[in-house]
Amino acid sequence: MKQTVPPVFDDDFRSILISLFRWRRDVRSFLPMPVPQVILDHLFELAHLAPSVGLSQPWRFVMVENASRRSAIKANFEKCNAMALAGQNETRAGIYASLKLAGLSEAPCQFAVCTEAEPEQGHGLGCQTIPEMMSYSTVTAIHTFWLAARTYGLGLGWVSILDPEAVIDVLDLPKSWKLTGYFCL
Repeated sequence: MKQTVPPVFDDDFRSILISLFRWRRDVRSFLPMPVPQVILDHLFELAHLAPSVGLSQPWRFVMVENASRRSAIKANFEKCNAMALAGQNETRAGIYASLKLAGLSEAPCQFAVCTEAEPEQGHGLGCQTIPEMMSYSTVTAIHTFWLAARTYGLGLGWVSILDPEAVIDVLDLPKSWKLTGYFCL
């Protein structure tokens, strides 16, 4: 339903919005209860309201529920994390090793978000000179999902220490898709 009268955003709304931005931070601990499907569906609907270049909506949300695929993602993380740890200097290595960097063992809901480089929707409008606009559009959908999740008291953790091509292989996704992020909710 298209609104004909723009909404009015007052100081109270802006204050709440600022609080939402501050509470958006990464979550590093997860409760074992599953996210109710009705809420999850609503969050994905809201993510689709995000702006995208040429209205292309190049984002592809992929739920990861299969235990063997989750194990493979976790193994991918552990391998990449060990490599990242090895690259730290002596002072930072101890700090790095103490960080909790993933909810891959605890998070009841996990999903990948990929970018379709040449989606049919949008017909390539707006990305001829800056092809990265597709990935930027996907990030706006992630951000929209993230903020919406916080309004339900849900936190999102972005697992960025992964080999993206291996994730695409593990999830058996089209090679034309590019991993933008892996998330624990």
